[in-house]
Order: sequence, then C-alpha cells, then structure tokens
Amino acid sequence: MSATSGTTHWLSKHTPNPDAALRLFCFPYAGGFAGIFRGWSEALPSSVEVCAVQLPGRGPRWDEPNFTDLALLIDIFAKELRPFWDKPFALFGHSMGAIISFELARYLRVQYGIEPLHLFVSASCAPNVPRHLLPSYDLSATGYLETLRRLTGIPARVLEHEEAMKLLLPVLRADFQMIRTYTYRDATPLACPITAFGGLSDEEVSTDCLSAWREQTAGRFSLKMIEGDHFFVQRAKPLLLKLLSEQLTELVSEINDQRRS
Repeated sequence: MSATSGTTHWLSKHTPNPDAALRLFCFPYAGGFAGIFRGWSEALPSSVEVCAVQLPGRGPRWDEPNFTDLALLIDIFAKELRPFWDKPFALFGHSMGAIISFELARYLRVQYGIEPLHLFVSASCAPNVPRHLLPSYDLSATGYLETLRRLTGIPARVLEHEEAMKLLLPVLRADFQMIRTYTYRDATPLACPITAFGGLSDEEVSTDCLSAWREQTAGRFSLKMIEGDHFFVQRAKPLLLKLLSEQLTELVSEINDQRRS
C-alpha cells in the first residue's frame, strides 16, 4: 500500500491528492464515524488532502473489533499509515479524537522523529487536566441509555431504534473505556503549534481546560471559541471550516516559502 493508492481501510473514501502540500488527518468523537468530515475536502483549500479516519467497529468496519486501549490503537494506526507520513501533515481531533491526535503526535515524535506541522484540538480538555467524562462504560444497558439521552450528539430517533443501538452501544462502550482508562504522562511539550476550538455553550468542556492545551506546546497556541455546544463540529461546521481554512492556508504558504528558499 502506498500513500497514493487510497486503499487503506483506515481512511474513509480517501481521494489521493498528489499535488497537495499538506495532509490533514481528522479523528472523530466517541461513537463517531469518518462521515462527520464529509464535505471537508470541498470546503478546505485544494492544497490540503483531507484524510478522514475511520476507526474499527463502525461504518464499513463494523465486523472489526473495537479498540479499548488507546496506546495500542495509536501504535497500529501509525504503522499502518506509515506511507502517509512522507509529506507535511496536520492533525485534527474532536473530543475523543483530540486525545487520539495528541498522543499520535507524541508517538510519531518518539518512534519516527517527526511531528505534525500543527495540532488542532476541538471540544476537549487538555490531557493534563482532570476530566469529567460521561457516560461510564461499565453501566448496565438501561443505565447507559439513560445517560446517553442527556447527551446532545445522538439523535433521539437513534436512541429509540433498538437495532441501531445494538450496533452503536458496543462502539460507544469501547470508546469511553479507551478514554476513561487513558493515563496522561508528562513529556516534553510538542514543538508544533496547537489551536484549540471550543463551544461557547459546551457544558462538558470549559474555557479554562481548553486553555490548558497551551502547556502542551513549545510553539504558538491559540484558542478559538465558536457558538454551539459540544457538537459544534456538526452544528457550526461552516464557521469551524472557515477558521480551519485560514490557518491551513497559512501553513501551506509557509511550506511553499520553505521550498522556495
């Protein structure tokens, strides 16, 4: 498998762009699918190759076991996608995806001596901040559903659909187990800049815990707040993509300047 073959099952409907200056890997929230990034390729600069990550246990990968160990997930993902680290890249992750992106950046630094040009974290407390995580992965099925009803990311019609929940519950349980059992360890801050996005109405993630991402980079840090709750990645998508486009355009410009110098 080469980076231009587009055949990896880790990337959903990936369209290789040999002329792209930068790849953007996008990781979803707990229970999320790569489909939440549908339309991003068209909205972001054409010089950016969007790589929407499809985690096991969902979408076309329903028959694969879900991961419950974050370190194992990252180890396998980094190795499977090794051909894709051949050009400049950035990482974007929403909620659970932000922690995956962060730990992937640290893994790549140690194992391959490379880092993303930029880390975009969205709707997630910094990993060094104690987090209030719901729901617990070890609740009974009834208790778990009651907790999920309090979250705004899953439509009521899905929660009430018995067959859909039979498929979704194992995914959600595994994802929350992976995040709740994750242990942050101190390390040298990343060299790459970090941009944190937050929802102004997000009751799960405060401005203070978003600001704590500043401690994870030796480079620039910026915090951008967006109207919306925890799932502004869907409900405020045009504004989020506009802000992302502005920063990605700057990144591509820096890459081109370095190539010319």
